[in-house]
Amino acid sequence: MPVRLLLDTHVLVRWLFEARKLSREQLRAIEAAVRRNEAVALSAVTLLEIAMLVSDGRLRLGVPLDRFFLDIEANPVFDVLPLTHAVALEAALVGNLRDPMDRAIAATARAHRLTLVTSDQRIADSQLVPVIE
Repeated sequence: MPVRLLLDTHVLVRWLFEARKLSREQLRAIEAAVRRNEAVALSAVTLLEIAMLVSDGRLRLGVPLDRFFLDIEANPVFDVLPLTHAVALEAALVGNLRDPMDRAIAATARAHRLTLVTSDQRIADSQLVPVIE
């Protein structure tokens, strides 16, 4: 399936568990991609961030973490993009983002020429990648 969108960590969690918290534009873009049979991309770093948030008690998924990851892996809607040398190189170029997870996610979008669906104003303001807020 073609891929045009990369979901930020919080957008992924909201879409799966609290879609009403997404902006109208975010929800429209994701639903349109699904209707067109396009996969939506996730950075592998997003999975790491979710694992860390769950283990720190800052995120509750409503399902066990291993079940969540198995469901993501089995769902053809998602295309998990690995951390590659191209992504690492892009991360070096997006140094104005301090958070390492944000840098890796923005770098993934840049390396794969994807539009990032995010609610993170710092990423949007950086103008490093095209975003849907």
